[in-house]
Amino acid sequence: MNILGKNVTLRAIEKEDLPLLHKWANDPEIWAMLGGWHFPSNLDYMDKWFANLGASPNKQNFAIDTEEHGLIGTVNLVDIDWKNNNAFTGLQLGDKDIRGKGYGIDTFMAIQRYAFEELHLNRLDGTVIEYNEPGLGFITKHCGWKEEGRQRGWYYRKNQYWDRIIVGITREDYFELIKKNNYWDE
Repeated sequence: MNILGKNVTLRAIEKEDLPLLHKWANDPEIWAMLGGWHFPSNLDYMDKWFANLGASPNKQNFAIDTEEHGLIGTVNLVDIDWKNNNAFTGLQLGDKDIRGKGYGIDTFMAIQRYAFEELHLNRLDGTVIEYNEPGLGFITKHCGWKEEGRQRGWYYRKNQYWDRIIVGITREDYFELIKKNNYWDE
């Protein structure tokens, strides 16, 4: 089953996606904006990562496709807690030429719709590196997320420490946003 946004389709990651995902996995500009620890990876590593994608019902990764550009990134729902109905989500947009055109907003709206309306989750969590102002801006201004706290000096990037901004959205926040902006009615 694909998950449809207005302009994006979230789908299963396929083997033919690996060369492009490998390129992005080794792009320092992309990874400087994301959490986690990253090492240079080879195609063998990507094959092993791909082989484990469907191994857990608590971790779902999706390719982001558009008609115009094809594969533009990935989004995930990980650490899914089925008892308490929450998950962590993250987004990676690949080529910088597609950033700032609304694909990130549409991706987040689509993954939220899926999480809240199909999986019946109650909240989604995420984190943003303090200097990733575009990332924080689009999810808080356009997608209903709230800044819920900070962990000072949590990320080490560019030879210094940066705050980890903790963000989240509840099911109630999502439905209030939809009622206010009629996102799916347009």
